[in-house]
Amino acid sequence: MVSMADSLARLGALAQSPIVARLAEAFDAAGFEFSLVGGPVRDAMLGREVHDLDFTTNASPDEILAVIAPLSDAHWDIGREFGTIGARVSARDASGAALTDQVEITTYRADAYDGVTRKPVVAFGDTLESDLARRDFTVNAMALRLPQMALVDPSTGVEDLLAGILRTPSTADVSFGDDPLRMLRAARFAAQLGFTPSDDTVEAMRRRADSLSIVSIERVQGELTRLLCTDSPRAGIQLLVDTGLADLVLPEIPALRLEVDEHHHHKDVYEHSLTVLDQAIDYEKQRHPGTPPDLTLRMAALLHDIGKPATKKLESGGTVTFYHHDVVGAKLAKKRLTALRYDNDTIKNVSRLIELHLRFFGYSEGAWSDSAVRRYVRDAGPLLERLHMLTRADVTTRNRRKADRLGFAYDDLEQRIAELREQEEMDAVRPDLDGNRIQEVLGIPPGREVGEAYRWLLELRLDNGPLGEEEAIRRLRAWWAERSA
Repeated sequence: MVSMADSLARLGALAQSPIVARLAEAFDAAGFEFSLVGGPVRDAMLGREVHDLDFTTNASPDEILAVIAPLSDAHWDIGREFGTIGARVSARDASGAALTDQVEITTYRADAYDGVTRKPVVAFGDTLESDLARRDFTVNAMALRLPQMALVDPSTGVEDLLAGILRTPSTADVSFGDDPLRMLRAARFAAQLGFTPSDDTVEAMRRRADSLSIVSIERVQGELTRLLCTDSPRAGIQLLVDTGLADLVLPEIPALRLEVDEHHHHKDVYEHSLTVLDQAIDYEKQRHPGTPPDLTLRMAALLHDIGKPATKKLESGGTVTFYHHDVVGAKLAKKRLTALRYDNDTIKNVSRLIELHLRFFGYSEGAWSDSAVRRYVRDAGPLLERLHMLTRADVTTRNRRKADRLGFAYDDLEQRIAELREQEEMDAVRPDLDGNRIQEVLGIPPGREVGEAYRWLLELRLDNGPLGEEEAIRRLRAWWAERSA
Protein backbone atom coordinates (compact mmCIF):
# COMPACT_ATOMS: atom_id res chain seq x y z
CA MET A 1 0.00 0.00 0.00
CA VAL A 2 1.42 3.38 -1.01
CA SER A 3 1.64 5.83 1.90
CA MET A 4 1.08 9.53 1.19
CA ALA A 5 3.61 10.56 3.84
CA ASP A 6 6.26 8.20 2.48
CA SER A 7 5.55 9.29 -1.10
CA LEU A 8 6.02 12.97 -0.30
CA ALA A 9 9.17 12.22 1.66
CA ARG A 10 10.69 10.36 -1.30
CA LEU A 11 9.70 13.16 -3.66
CA GLY A 12 11.29 15.73 -1.34
CA ALA A 13 14.52 13.74 -1.25
CA LEU A 14 14.66 13.73 -5.05
CA ALA A 15 14.01 17.47 -5.20
CA GLN A 16 16.88 18.11 -2.80
CA SER A 17 19.36 15.96 -4.72
CA PRO A 18 22.38 18.00 -5.90
CA ILE A 19 21.62 18.12 -9.64
CA VAL A 20 17.93 18.93 -9.23
CA ALA A 21 18.70 21.58 -6.62
CA ARG A 22 21.39 23.17 -8.80
CA LEU A 23 19.04 23.45 -11.77
CA ALA A 24 16.20 24.82 -9.64
CA GLU A 25 18.43 27.53 -8.19
CA ALA A 26 19.67 28.55 -11.65
CA PHE A 27 16.19 28.90 -13.18
CA ASP A 28 14.85 30.67 -10.10
CA ALA A 29 17.76 33.14 -10.17
CA ALA A 30 17.00 33.82 -13.85
CA GLY A 31 13.38 34.61 -12.98
CA PHE A 32 11.72 31.55 -14.57
CA GLU A 33 9.25 28.99 -13.25
CA PHE A 34 10.74 25.53 -13.01
CA SER A 35 9.19 22.17 -12.10
CA LEU A 36 10.05 18.50 -11.98
CA VAL A 37 7.28 16.82 -13.94
CA GLY A 38 5.72 13.55 -15.08
CA GLY A 39 7.42 10.19 -14.72
CA PRO A 40 10.12 11.21 -12.20
CA VAL A 41 7.45 12.62 -9.85
CA ARG A 42 5.34 9.48 -10.19
CA ASP A 43 8.23 7.07 -9.74
CA ALA A 44 9.70 8.95 -6.77
CA MET A 45 6.34 8.86 -5.02
CA LEU A 46 5.99 5.13 -5.72
CA GLY A 47 9.48 4.40 -4.43
CA ARG A 48 10.61 3.26 -7.87
CA GLU A 49 14.04 4.03 -9.25
CA VAL A 50 14.07 7.31 -11.17
CA HIS A 51 15.94 6.91 -14.47
CA ASP A 52 15.31 10.19 -16.29
CA LEU A 53 14.88 13.73 -15.02
CA ASP A 54 12.20 15.68 -16.89
CA PHE A 55 11.49 19.33 -16.15
CA THR A 56 9.14 21.97 -17.51
CA THR A 57 9.40 25.76 -17.44
CA ASN A 58 7.88 28.95 -18.81
CA ALA A 59 11.27 29.79 -20.35
CA SER A 60 11.53 29.56 -24.15
CA PRO A 61 13.99 27.11 -25.72
CA ASP A 62 16.52 29.92 -26.26
CA GLU A 63 16.13 31.02 -22.64
CA ILE A 64 16.52 27.43 -21.43
CA LEU A 65 19.80 27.17 -23.35
CA ALA A 66 21.05 30.41 -21.84
CA VAL A 67 20.43 29.10 -18.31
CA ILE A 68 21.60 25.51 -18.90
CA ALA A 69 24.79 26.15 -20.88
CA PRO A 70 26.94 27.27 -17.90
CA LEU A 71 25.80 24.25 -15.86
CA SER A 72 26.38 21.52 -18.43
CA ASP A 73 29.33 19.90 -20.15
CA ALA A 74 27.10 19.05 -23.13
CA HIS A 75 23.70 20.13 -24.37
CA TRP A 76 21.58 19.44 -27.45
CA ASP A 77 18.48 20.92 -29.02
CA ILE A 78 17.23 18.07 -31.21
CA GLY A 79 13.77 18.61 -29.69
CA ARG A 80 13.83 22.40 -29.98
CA GLU A 81 10.83 22.36 -32.37
CA PHE A 82 8.80 20.88 -29.51
CA GLY A 83 10.39 23.09 -26.89
CA THR A 84 12.78 20.49 -25.46
CA ILE A 85 16.43 21.05 -24.61
CA GLY A 86 18.61 18.22 -23.34
CA ALA A 87 21.78 18.50 -21.31
CA ARG A 88 24.30 16.60 -19.25
CA VAL A 89 24.57 18.35 -15.90
CA SER A 90 27.06 17.84 -13.08
CA ALA A 91 26.97 18.69 -9.38
CA ARG A 92 28.67 17.63 -6.15
CA ASP A 93 27.08 15.90 -3.22
CA ALA A 94 27.64 16.71 0.46
CA SER A 95 30.89 14.71 0.50
CA GLY A 96 32.25 16.53 -2.54
CA ALA A 97 31.83 13.60 -4.90
CA ALA A 98 30.99 14.50 -8.50
CA LEU A 99 27.57 13.51 -9.85
CA THR A 100 26.42 13.65 -13.49
CA ASP A 101 22.98 13.08 -14.98
CA GLN A 102 21.15 13.65 -18.23
CA VAL A 103 18.12 15.95 -18.10
CA GLU A 104 15.44 17.27 -20.44
CA ILE A 105 13.78 20.65 -19.97
CA THR A 106 10.68 21.55 -21.99
CA THR A 107 8.79 24.81 -22.40
CA TYR A 108 5.14 24.67 -21.30
CA ARG A 109 3.06 23.20 -24.12
CA ALA A 110 -0.53 23.79 -25.26
CA ASP A 111 -0.69 21.73 -28.45
CA ALA A 112 -3.77 21.22 -30.60
CA TYR A 113 -4.63 18.12 -32.66
CA ASP A 114 -6.73 17.83 -35.80
CA GLY A 115 -8.14 14.39 -34.91
CA VAL A 116 -7.06 12.95 -38.26
CA THR A 117 -3.29 12.67 -37.95
CA ARG A 118 -1.00 12.39 -34.95
CA LYS A 119 0.87 15.57 -35.90
CA PRO A 120 0.07 18.32 -33.40
CA VAL A 121 0.10 22.02 -34.05
CA VAL A 122 2.92 22.82 -31.67
CA ALA A 123 2.10 25.73 -29.39
CA PHE A 124 3.85 26.85 -26.24
CA GLY A 125 1.67 27.39 -23.18
CA ASP A 126 1.54 30.02 -20.46
CA THR A 127 0.88 28.02 -17.32
CA LEU A 128 2.01 24.83 -15.66
CA GLU A 129 -1.60 23.76 -15.08
CA SER A 130 -2.47 23.93 -18.79
CA ASP A 131 0.67 21.96 -19.61
CA LEU A 132 -0.31 19.22 -17.16
CA ALA A 133 -3.86 19.04 -18.53
CA ARG A 134 -2.59 17.85 -21.94
CA ARG A 135 -0.64 14.89 -20.56
CA ASP A 136 -1.62 11.24 -20.97
CA PHE A 137 -2.61 10.01 -17.50
CA THR A 138 -3.30 11.69 -14.18
CA VAL A 139 -0.40 9.89 -12.47
CA ASN A 140 1.89 11.48 -15.08
CA ALA A 141 0.21 14.90 -14.80
CA MET A 142 1.77 15.94 -11.48
CA ALA A 143 4.59 18.42 -11.02
CA LEU A 144 6.74 19.68 -8.19
CA ARG A 145 7.47 23.41 -8.36
CA LEU A 146 11.09 24.17 -7.53
CA PRO A 147 12.67 25.47 -5.46
CA GLN A 148 9.37 26.16 -3.65
CA MET A 149 8.67 22.41 -3.18
CA ALA A 150 4.97 22.81 -4.03
CA LEU A 151 3.12 19.84 -5.50
CA VAL A 152 0.85 20.79 -8.42
CA ASP A 153 -1.84 18.20 -9.14
CA PRO A 154 -4.83 19.64 -11.03
CA SER A 155 -6.19 16.21 -12.06
CA THR A 156 -6.00 14.51 -8.62
CA GLY A 157 -3.21 12.24 -9.81
CA VAL A 158 -2.06 11.64 -6.23
CA GLU A 159 -5.40 10.02 -5.39
CA ASP A 160 -5.16 7.79 -8.45
CA LEU A 161 -1.56 6.91 -7.62
CA LEU A 162 -2.48 5.92 -4.07
CA ALA A 163 -5.42 3.87 -5.38
CA GLY A 164 -3.43 2.29 -8.23
CA ILE A 165 -5.81 3.58 -10.92
CA LEU A 166 -4.95 4.62 -14.47
CA ARG A 167 -7.12 7.49 -15.70
CA THR A 168 -6.80 10.33 -18.21
CA PRO A 169 -6.79 14.03 -17.13
CA SER A 170 -9.50 14.92 -19.67
CA THR A 171 -12.10 12.47 -20.94
CA ALA A 172 -10.51 9.29 -22.27
CA ASP A 173 -12.02 9.78 -25.72
CA VAL A 174 -10.50 13.26 -26.00
CA SER A 175 -7.12 12.10 -24.69
CA PHE A 176 -6.91 9.09 -27.00
CA GLY A 177 -8.18 11.22 -29.84
CA ASP A 178 -5.27 13.59 -29.30
CA ASP A 179 -2.81 10.70 -29.45
CA PRO A 180 -4.04 7.13 -30.02
CA LEU A 181 -0.65 5.78 -28.93
CA ARG A 182 -1.77 6.57 -25.39
CA MET A 183 -3.92 3.45 -25.56
CA LEU A 184 -0.78 1.33 -25.91
CA ARG A 185 0.83 3.37 -23.15
CA ALA A 186 -2.13 2.46 -20.94
CA ALA A 187 -1.30 -1.21 -21.49
CA ARG A 188 2.35 -0.59 -20.75
CA PHE A 189 1.62 1.32 -17.53
CA ALA A 190 -0.85 -1.36 -16.43
CA ALA A 191 2.04 -3.83 -16.62
CA GLN A 192 4.85 -1.55 -15.47
CA LEU A 193 3.08 0.01 -12.49
CA GLY A 194 0.58 -2.73 -11.69
CA PHE A 195 -2.24 -0.16 -11.99
CA THR A 196 -5.80 -0.92 -13.06
CA PRO A 197 -7.25 1.24 -15.86
CA SER A 198 -10.56 2.86 -14.95
CA ASP A 199 -13.70 1.50 -16.60
CA ASP A 200 -14.12 4.59 -18.79
CA THR A 201 -10.48 4.28 -19.90
CA VAL A 202 -10.97 0.66 -20.95
CA GLU A 203 -14.25 1.42 -22.74
CA ALA A 204 -12.63 4.30 -24.63
CA MET A 205 -9.80 1.98 -25.68
CA ARG A 206 -12.37 -0.41 -27.14
CA ARG A 207 -14.24 2.36 -28.94
CA ARG A 208 -11.16 4.02 -30.36
CA ALA A 209 -8.95 0.99 -31.07
CA ASP A 210 -9.17 1.48 -34.84
CA SER A 211 -7.73 5.01 -34.55
CA LEU A 212 -4.36 3.46 -33.75
CA SER A 213 -3.95 3.06 -37.51
CA ILE A 214 -2.93 6.74 -37.83
CA VAL A 215 0.10 6.21 -35.58
CA SER A 216 3.41 5.38 -37.25
CA ILE A 217 4.56 1.77 -37.11
CA GLU A 218 7.82 2.89 -35.48
CA ARG A 219 5.98 4.45 -32.52
CA VAL A 220 3.75 1.39 -32.15
CA GLN A 221 6.78 -0.89 -32.23
CA GLY A 222 8.56 1.23 -29.62
CA GLU A 223 5.62 1.04 -27.22
CA LEU A 224 5.20 -2.71 -27.74
CA THR A 225 8.90 -3.16 -26.98
CA ARG A 226 8.60 -1.13 -23.78
CA LEU A 227 5.63 -3.24 -22.72
CA LEU A 228 7.47 -6.52 -23.28
CA CYS A 229 10.47 -5.20 -21.38
CA THR A 230 8.52 -4.48 -18.19
CA ASP A 231 9.01 -6.82 -15.24
CA SER A 232 5.66 -8.51 -15.86
CA PRO A 233 4.03 -7.77 -19.25
CA ARG A 234 1.07 -10.15 -18.84
CA ALA A 235 -1.48 -7.57 -17.61
CA GLY A 236 -0.64 -5.20 -20.46
CA ILE A 237 -0.95 -7.92 -23.10
CA GLN A 238 -4.28 -9.03 -21.66
CA LEU A 239 -5.51 -5.43 -21.82
CA LEU A 240 -4.50 -5.18 -25.48
CA VAL A 241 -6.36 -8.39 -26.26
CA ASP A 242 -9.46 -7.49 -24.24
CA THR A 243 -9.80 -4.06 -25.87
CA GLY A 244 -9.19 -5.22 -29.44
CA LEU A 245 -5.92 -3.29 -29.77
CA ALA A 246 -3.96 -6.53 -30.15
CA ASP A 247 -5.96 -7.22 -33.33
CA LEU A 248 -4.11 -4.26 -34.85
CA VAL A 249 -0.69 -4.72 -33.25
CA LEU A 250 -0.21 -8.48 -32.77
CA PRO A 251 -3.31 -10.20 -34.18
CA GLU A 252 -1.64 -13.59 -33.79
CA ILE A 253 -2.07 -13.35 -29.99
CA PRO A 254 -5.88 -13.05 -29.79
CA ALA A 255 -6.02 -15.73 -32.50
CA LEU A 256 -4.56 -18.14 -29.91
CA ARG A 257 -7.91 -18.19 -28.08
CA LEU A 258 -8.95 -21.38 -29.86
CA GLU A 259 -12.45 -22.76 -29.43
CA VAL A 260 -12.72 -26.06 -27.59
CA ASP A 261 -15.70 -28.33 -28.28
CA GLU A 262 -17.11 -31.02 -26.02
CA HIS A 263 -15.42 -33.83 -27.96
CA HIS A 264 -11.95 -32.44 -28.57
CA HIS A 265 -9.81 -30.99 -25.80
CA HIS A 266 -6.50 -29.17 -25.73
CA LYS A 267 -4.61 -26.77 -23.56
CA ASP A 268 -5.73 -23.11 -23.64
CA VAL A 269 -3.03 -21.88 -26.04
CA TYR A 270 -3.52 -18.20 -25.19
CA GLU A 271 -3.14 -18.70 -21.44
CA HIS A 272 -0.32 -21.16 -22.04
CA SER A 273 1.57 -18.55 -24.08
CA LEU A 274 1.21 -15.93 -21.35
CA THR A 275 2.47 -18.44 -18.79
CA VAL A 276 5.44 -19.32 -20.98
CA LEU A 277 6.25 -15.59 -21.19
CA ASP A 278 6.03 -15.30 -17.39
CA GLN A 279 8.29 -18.31 -16.91
CA ALA A 280 10.80 -17.22 -19.55
CA ILE A 281 11.19 -13.89 -17.72
CA ASP A 282 11.72 -15.78 -14.46
CA TYR A 283 14.48 -17.88 -16.06
CA GLU A 284 16.00 -14.75 -17.57
CA LYS A 285 16.17 -13.09 -14.14
CA GLN A 286 17.52 -16.23 -12.46
CA ARG A 287 20.26 -16.83 -14.98
CA HIS A 288 21.20 -13.25 -15.78
CA PRO A 289 20.25 -11.08 -12.78
CA GLY A 290 20.73 -7.36 -13.21
CA THR A 291 21.00 -7.46 -17.01
CA PRO A 292 18.66 -5.52 -19.33
CA PRO A 293 15.43 -7.28 -20.40
CA ASP A 294 15.91 -9.77 -23.24
CA LEU A 295 13.41 -8.66 -25.88
CA THR A 296 14.30 -11.54 -28.22
CA LEU A 297 13.58 -14.21 -25.61
CA ARG A 298 10.37 -12.52 -24.48
CA MET A 299 9.04 -12.05 -27.99
CA ALA A 300 9.83 -15.67 -28.85
CA ALA A 301 8.07 -16.87 -25.69
CA LEU A 302 4.96 -14.85 -26.48
CA LEU A 303 4.84 -15.91 -30.13
CA HIS A 304 6.17 -19.47 -29.89
CA ASP A 305 2.78 -21.12 -30.52
CA ILE A 306 1.26 -18.70 -33.06
CA GLY A 307 1.45 -21.44 -35.69
CA LYS A 308 -1.14 -23.53 -33.84
CA PRO A 309 -4.36 -21.96 -35.17
CA ALA A 310 -3.27 -22.64 -38.76
CA THR A 311 -2.18 -26.23 -38.03
CA LYS A 312 -4.97 -27.33 -35.68
CA LYS A 313 -6.42 -30.72 -36.63
CA LEU A 314 -9.14 -32.67 -34.84
CA GLU A 315 -8.26 -36.36 -34.57
CA SER A 316 -10.40 -39.36 -33.73
CA GLY A 317 -10.52 -40.18 -30.04
CA GLY A 318 -10.82 -36.55 -28.99
CA THR A 319 -7.21 -35.49 -29.50
CA VAL A 320 -6.09 -32.30 -31.18
CA THR A 321 -2.81 -32.01 -33.09
CA PHE A 322 -0.75 -29.07 -34.28
CA TYR A 323 1.80 -30.74 -36.56
CA HIS A 324 4.56 -28.43 -37.82
CA HIS A 325 3.26 -25.44 -35.86
CA ASP A 326 6.88 -24.63 -35.05
CA VAL A 327 7.78 -24.12 -38.71
CA VAL A 328 4.54 -22.29 -39.52
CA GLY A 329 4.91 -20.13 -36.40
CA ALA A 330 8.45 -19.14 -37.34
CA LYS A 331 7.23 -17.90 -40.72
CA LEU A 332 4.32 -15.99 -39.17
CA ALA A 333 6.63 -14.38 -36.61
CA LYS A 334 9.02 -13.26 -39.32
CA LYS A 335 6.15 -11.71 -41.28
CA ARG A 336 4.67 -9.93 -38.25
CA LEU A 337 7.96 -8.57 -36.89
CA THR A 338 8.91 -7.38 -40.36
CA ALA A 339 5.60 -5.50 -40.58
CA LEU A 340 6.39 -3.94 -37.19
CA ARG A 341 9.79 -2.92 -38.58
CA TYR A 342 11.95 -4.66 -36.03
CA ASP A 343 15.61 -4.94 -36.91
CA ASN A 344 16.85 -7.90 -38.95
CA ASP A 345 18.68 -9.57 -36.05
CA THR A 346 15.60 -9.54 -33.83
CA ILE A 347 13.42 -10.91 -36.63
CA LYS A 348 15.90 -13.66 -37.49
CA ASN A 349 16.56 -14.69 -33.90
CA VAL A 350 12.93 -14.74 -32.76
CA SER A 351 11.81 -16.79 -35.76
CA ARG A 352 14.73 -19.21 -35.30
CA LEU A 353 13.90 -19.77 -31.63
CA ILE A 354 10.28 -20.49 -32.54
CA GLU A 355 11.42 -22.93 -35.23
CA LEU A 356 13.63 -24.77 -32.72
CA HIS A 357 11.42 -24.68 -29.63
CA LEU A 358 10.09 -28.25 -30.03
CA ARG A 359 13.43 -29.85 -30.82
CA PHE A 360 14.16 -30.83 -27.21
CA PHE A 361 11.01 -32.82 -26.57
CA GLY A 362 12.35 -35.80 -28.49
CA TYR A 363 15.23 -35.92 -25.99
CA SER A 364 12.91 -36.67 -23.08
CA GLU A 365 11.57 -39.70 -24.93
CA GLY A 366 14.99 -41.31 -25.27
CA ALA A 367 18.61 -40.26 -24.72
CA TRP A 368 20.20 -38.64 -27.74
CA SER A 369 23.48 -39.77 -29.23
CA ASP A 370 26.42 -37.39 -28.97
CA SER A 371 25.90 -36.51 -32.62
CA ALA A 372 22.29 -35.44 -31.91
CA VAL A 373 23.49 -33.24 -29.07
CA ARG A 374 26.12 -31.70 -31.32
CA ARG A 375 23.46 -30.95 -33.94
CA TYR A 376 21.22 -29.35 -31.32
CA VAL A 377 24.07 -27.03 -30.33
CA ARG A 378 25.04 -26.39 -33.95
CA ASP A 379 21.49 -25.53 -34.98
CA ALA A 380 20.93 -23.20 -32.02
CA GLY A 381 24.28 -21.46 -32.52
CA PRO A 382 24.48 -18.23 -30.49
CA LEU A 383 20.83 -18.68 -29.44
CA LEU A 384 21.55 -21.78 -27.35
CA GLU A 385 21.18 -20.11 -23.94
CA ARG A 386 17.92 -18.48 -25.00
CA LEU A 387 16.71 -21.81 -26.38
CA HIS A 388 17.48 -23.41 -23.00
CA MET A 389 15.30 -20.84 -21.25
CA LEU A 390 12.49 -20.91 -23.81
CA THR A 391 12.30 -24.70 -23.79
CA ARG A 392 12.21 -24.88 -20.00
CA ALA A 393 9.57 -22.11 -19.91
CA ASP A 394 7.42 -24.07 -22.37
CA VAL A 395 6.70 -26.68 -19.68
CA THR A 396 3.42 -25.50 -18.14
CA THR A 397 1.82 -28.84 -17.30
CA ARG A 398 0.16 -29.19 -13.90
CA ASN A 399 1.21 -32.84 -13.86
CA ARG A 400 4.08 -32.70 -11.37
CA ARG A 401 5.53 -36.02 -12.45
CA LYS A 402 5.61 -35.00 -16.12
CA ALA A 403 7.08 -31.58 -15.28
CA ASP A 404 9.80 -33.18 -13.16
CA ARG A 405 10.61 -35.69 -15.92
CA LEU A 406 11.04 -32.92 -18.49
CA GLY A 407 13.07 -30.82 -16.06
CA PHE A 408 15.42 -33.67 -15.25
CA ALA A 409 15.79 -34.48 -18.96
CA TYR A 410 16.78 -30.90 -19.74
CA ASP A 411 19.21 -30.84 -16.81
CA ASP A 412 20.80 -33.92 -18.34
CA LEU A 413 20.94 -32.34 -21.81
CA GLU A 414 22.60 -29.18 -20.50
CA GLN A 415 25.11 -31.28 -18.58
CA ARG A 416 25.97 -33.30 -21.69
CA ILE A 417 26.35 -30.11 -23.72
CA ALA A 418 28.72 -28.74 -21.09
CA GLU A 419 30.80 -31.94 -21.11
CA LEU A 420 30.99 -32.14 -24.90
CA ARG A 421 31.80 -28.44 -25.14
CA GLU A 422 34.71 -28.92 -22.75
CA GLN A 423 35.96 -31.92 -24.72
CA GLU A 424 35.43 -30.67 -28.24
CA GLU A 425 35.09 -26.88 -28.30
CA MET A 426 31.52 -27.30 -29.58
CA ASP A 427 30.88 -23.58 -29.89
CA ALA A 428 33.05 -23.62 -33.01
CA VAL A 429 32.26 -27.00 -34.55
CA ARG A 430 34.00 -27.20 -37.92
CA PRO A 431 35.25 -30.03 -40.12
CA ASP A 432 38.75 -31.33 -39.47
CA LEU A 433 39.78 -29.91 -42.87
CA ASP A 434 39.09 -26.42 -44.19
CA GLY A 435 38.28 -25.52 -47.80
CA ASN A 436 41.88 -24.94 -48.83
CA ARG A 437 43.00 -28.28 -47.43
CA ILE A 438 40.08 -30.05 -49.18
CA GLN A 439 41.24 -28.60 -52.50
CA GLU A 440 44.81 -29.77 -51.86
CA VAL A 441 43.79 -33.31 -50.84
CA LEU A 442 41.36 -33.82 -53.73
CA GLY A 443 43.25 -31.76 -56.28
CA ILE A 444 40.18 -29.75 -57.25
CA PRO A 445 39.69 -26.00 -57.86
CA PRO A 446 37.35 -23.74 -55.80
CA GLY A 447 33.70 -24.40 -56.57
CA ARG A 448 30.56 -26.31 -55.71
CA GLU A 449 32.38 -29.62 -55.13
CA VAL A 450 34.51 -28.07 -52.36
CA GLY A 451 31.31 -26.98 -50.61
CA GLU A 452 29.84 -30.48 -50.90
CA ALA A 453 32.99 -32.01 -49.43
CA TYR A 454 33.03 -29.44 -46.62
CA ARG A 455 29.40 -30.20 -45.70
CA TRP A 456 30.09 -33.96 -45.80
CA LEU A 457 33.05 -33.53 -43.45
CA LEU A 458 30.92 -31.37 -41.12
CA GLU A 459 28.29 -34.10 -40.87
CA LEU A 460 31.08 -36.60 -40.22
CA ARG A 461 32.40 -34.33 -37.46
CA LEU A 462 28.96 -34.00 -35.88
CA ASP A 463 28.43 -37.77 -35.97
CA ASN A 464 31.84 -38.82 -34.67
CA GLY A 465 33.45 -35.87 -32.96
CA PRO A 466 37.02 -34.78 -33.81
CA LEU A 467 38.81 -37.26 -36.09
CA GLY A 468 42.17 -35.62 -36.56
CA GLU A 469 43.61 -34.56 -39.90
CA GLU A 470 45.04 -37.91 -40.97
CA GLU A 471 41.80 -39.86 -40.43
CA ALA A 472 39.72 -37.06 -41.97
CA ILE A 473 41.89 -37.15 -45.12
CA ARG A 474 41.55 -40.94 -45.37
CA ARG A 475 37.75 -40.80 -45.12
CA LEU A 476 37.49 -37.82 -47.46
CA ARG A 477 39.45 -39.65 -50.17
CA ALA A 478 37.28 -42.77 -49.73
CA TRP A 479 34.09 -40.66 -50.00
CA TRP A 480 35.43 -38.86 -53.07
CA ALA A 481 36.39 -42.11 -54.79
CA GLU A 482 32.96 -43.61 -54.15
CA ARG A 483 31.26 -40.41 -55.28
CA SER A 484 33.30 -40.29 -58.48
CA ALA A 485 32.85 -43.98 -59.31
